[in-house]
Amino acid sequence: MKIAVVIARVLLGLAFLIFGFNIFFHFIPQPPMGGDIGTLTNLMFQYRWFHFYAVLYIIAGILLLIGRYVPVGLVLLGPIIVNILLFHLTLNPSGIVPGLVCAVLEVFLIYAYWPAFEGIFSSGGLRE
Repeated sequence: MKIAVVIARVLLGLAFLIFGFNIFFHFIPQPPMGGDIGTLTNLMFQYRWFHFYAVLYIIAGILLLIGRYVPVGLVLLGPIIVNILLFHLTLNPSGIVPGLVCAVLEVFLIYAYWPAFEGIFSSGGLRE
């Protein structure tokens, strides 16, 4: 189990670190996008939304890769992965596979680090 956790952590961390840096340095060529996808992408680049996402990608990727504060990295990536899946479900269903892989890795890592997440799912109140 420990080896699987390390492999999942490194894969997810590398994916988000690489794609985070790609937003700043554009080293992975992107095909031209038209229609609604192109409009949304252009707006998000024009108003620097992708730069905000890139910073979160990089921070979470580094946390996963170094193995410190992994639950914090997973919490940062949770809404991002949901956003990626919703984007692909609504606008580009053919490109959903990488998002699904990231979602599976995320869920597996949340399971592996469950003690860090268990408190937020308890029904207990505040301690006095």
